[in-house]
Amino acid sequence: MVRTQKEAKDLQIAYIGGGSKGWAWGLMSDLAMEERLSGTVKLYDINFDAAYDNAMIGNSLYDRSEVSGKWKYEAVRTIDEALQGADFVILSILPGTFDEMDSDVHQPEQYGIYQSVGDTVGPGGMVRALRTIPMYVEIAEHIKKTSPQAWVINYTNPMSHCTRTLYEVFPDIKAVGCCHEVFGTQKLLAAMLEDLKGIRDIDRSEIKINVLGINHFTWIDEAYYEDINLLPLYEEFVDKYYKQGFEGAEEDHWMNNHFASAERVKFDLFKKFGLIAAAGDRHLAEFMPHSWYLQSPEKVREWKFNLTKVNWRKENRTHLLEKGKRLKDGTETFELNPTGEEGVGMLKALLGLGDLITNVNLPNTGQMPDLPHGSVVETNALFSYDSVRPLVAGKLPKPINNMVAHHVENQAITLEAGLKKDKKLGFQAFVQDPLVDLAPEQAEELFENMLINTSDYLPGWDIYNSLSV
Repeated sequence: MVRTQKEAKDLQIAYIGGGSKGWAWGLMSDLAMEERLSGTVKLYDINFDAAYDNAMIGNSLYDRSEVSGKWKYEAVRTIDEALQGADFVILSILPGTFDEMDSDVHQPEQYGIYQSVGDTVGPGGMVRALRTIPMYVEIAEHIKKTSPQAWVINYTNPMSHCTRTLYEVFPDIKAVGCCHEVFGTQKLLAAMLEDLKGIRDIDRSEIKINVLGINHFTWIDEAYYEDINLLPLYEEFVDKYYKQGFEGAEEDHWMNNHFASAERVKFDLFKKFGLIAAAGDRHLAEFMPHSWYLQSPEKVREWKFNLTKVNWRKENRTHLLEKGKRLKDGTETFELNPTGEEGVGMLKALLGLGDLITNVNLPNTGQMPDLPHGSVVETNALFSYDSVRPLVAGKLPKPINNMVAHHVENQAITLEAGLKKDKKLGFQAFVQDPLVDLAPEQAEELFENMLINTSDYLPGWDIYNSLSV
């Protein structure tokens, strides 16, 4: 149960996926720099040793003089141990392994389908969803049984499916899905103000926006800095940089960073539809027909973003594992740096330590009236003491809403297929994704191969039952 403000010094956080070599370290850093919170973080992971190592790393921070938030970390062997007495639950897991992700991203390339991320939509996002859904069914059941009053913050992708599954299994769950993609667009608008108006040192939180859409396919129809309406400026900015793209500092250049872009996809979508697309180009491209931005690696380079190869992720994981060993044995010092995520800010607001308005993923209760009730949408919400209230975002223009609605409905079919373990229904969603521009026979072959490659994570599925095309 959420504590009162006076009890914010004895919090219990359950971290599911506590062996993480990215998100968990980021949370440790943010918690260590927040003086108003302290308590215990219980780390649960299917790899107990990884959670144990993270507990050692987290506990090494406790006595450092510059650490304001005092937290104890404990690795536990069962999810219920982690959830027992939890005020908050953090969900940050890798659904499967990088081998399954390799199939998600690269198996479709044999059929001419390229994906820049492969974790939300497209063939990779769909199959990732099918193996993630049973995991989240189990997580939701444990939360319902062990910590039904806890607030749940999900960072795992595919965000919409994860959040929707939690609510399907446990309708009274208090869960939100968090994503930082919109933050990048706020930073771009701040850079625009410096470029066009010479206004420097703007924090992205000073850019006030109205967010509409679904995760990784969000849009902004209102944006202000103080009394400056940013949409007319954005049109000027797009005209200035449409052809060459907007490239920031050298270390952030799209050719040197797997996750960076020159914003050309974002600019093109503004030219076509008149609103600011508010996610990274790598994600936005996957929601559109494959011929637009992802037709080939050469086309991707023309649009100045990257296909993130899974081999790179595997190599990076090796580096992170080596870093983890150094952090654990003390040969490398854990650096305290703010992540820019708002998870700790959400915790503070839910504890009554100041309100927060930010974009989150929640079931639609009217904040987007043109999308189905209950579908998970991404809009702004007000966080206050023990409360998250979605703010009415309004309606997208019909052409954009039609695109968003198609993905919403396809995600709903995928979720139903995952819950029912229904291969035919899954295939019906698969062939309706804009990236799957294949003959039926090819689509069936690809879908079946991808299911076989992820079959270890599809309990109860009849994988080898043939489809009739």
